[in-house]
Amino acid sequence: MAACAASLLLYNVLFACVLDRPLTLGALRARIEANLAYGAAIAGPKLVILAGSNGPYSHRCQIIAPLIGRPCVNAGVAVGVGLDYLFARWQPLLHPGDIVYLPLEEAQYARPWATAALGPDAAIMLRHDRATLATMPLHRQVAALFVFDLRGAIMSLIETALADTHFHDPRQAVTGSTNAMGDHVGHTAALGAANRAVLAAAVPYHPTADEVRAGYGTRVVRDFLRWAGSHGVRVIGGLPTGFIDSPIDPGALTAIRALYRYEGAGFLDLPNHSRYPRSAFFDTPDHLNEAAQIRHSVAVARALVRLTERPAMADCRQCAHDGGVSDARAH
Repeated sequence: MAACAASLLLYNVLFACVLDRPLTLGALRARIEANLAYGAAIAGPKLVILAGSNGPYSHRCQIIAPLIGRPCVNAGVAVGVGLDYLFARWQPLLHPGDIVYLPLEEAQYARPWATAALGPDAAIMLRHDRATLATMPLHRQVAALFVFDLRGAIMSLIETALADTHFHDPRQAVTGSTNAMGDHVGHTAALGAANRAVLAAAVPYHPTADEVRAGYGTRVVRDFLRWAGSHGVRVIGGLPTGFIDSPIDPGALTAIRALYRYEGAGFLDLPNHSRYPRSAFFDTPDHLNEAAQIRHSVAVARALVRLTERPAMADCRQCAHDGGVSDARAH
């Protein structure tokens, strides 16, 4: 028993205080911190776009901000980063009058809690952000203690060695870069030409209505909507970008809309449901190429202006029975 306790203690000390992954988890952490710093520096009401990588790849604050007349930060990072972690980090920076736009990927609603608990944010919290970890539910705290494995230890040694030799990350040359607002830029159609075969063969994942309703992500979003409603922060749900030939399951779409309406939040649904031809995408079914990103951002901005000209909806729990009809359709 003593030997088991000692080995467990050694494991936790190594991963919490010694081993690190500066190239993979470090890049995610740097992006999160840069977004937070940018948001904290904004004086007055702002728009925060929160999603997975669909956020920065398919939406562009650089375009949206001047069209809506308020500063914007593109705070999405990656679909695997837990929504509860992102919400926990952003809540102290959100103030009455702020707007949060959530064009979340479908998988984020349907993700079970066990998967969410073992995401990259768990490793980031254990190693670098134990203050936020302490605010998480008990199951998240316990899971963070066991998020690493032997492969993680080996990769930690490799990444640390590469970082110490000033390894040059080649990803920017083949995927584009990120601007100060958090937008992904430079991911042109020409740069993405090498991905055409991959995009042509891609089969996107679409959860069912039951999976959306039962998902841990849905519970996290619901809690955030309630927090926002009590703090004067306006939340508007939206749809992620995707292939026009691979629509969201109709029942799942109704469930997503109803989630926002039930809590009195808005929902932005473009006429095309944010669906585009495969030729408009860069490297995955969630990432528009730069030209399409700009066009989509103009459409989203115009719809946000129309939607925010109306007063926020009152609590609409009874509306959950109307099939989840959205608040606004952009034309």
